[in-house]
Amino acid sequence: METVNFGEHLTIDGYGGNSAKLNDRNLVEKCLSDLPAKLDMHTLSVPVVYEAPDNQLKDPGGWSGFVVIAESHISIHTFPKRRFVSADVYTCVNGMDTQFILDYFKKTFELEDIETNFIKRGTRYPATNLE
Repeated sequence: METVNFGEHLTIDGYGGNSAKLNDRNLVEKCLSDLPAKLDMHTLSVPVVYEAPDNQLKDPGGWSGFVVIAESHISIHTFPKRRFVSADVYTCVNGMDTQFILDYFKKTFELEDIETNFIKRGTRYPATNLE
């Protein structure tokens, strides 16, 4: 059976961000609205953003947002009191412009430092239907 790589998943952990921007619900929603088109991806839903309350542990609260795209999803979780953001861009399209995405998040939230992981997903994905 011939296989192909299903897609790519970029995880972004941003440190030292602008706490006001990280605490801006509208900015999180704007990112989720604008980024798919900038990456030539196609939304299947409007972005949803929820206020995440302080859980009295390590999460002091912030915003969590998600948009479903035809190619998979994009998610953003902010932690303004820690000046931290965690984001995922997952797509079935290969050749993601990771530098553009990193620059976008760095500029949008004024991040001082970024930690990333790049994962090739479905490395044994069948090249053809199995039925």
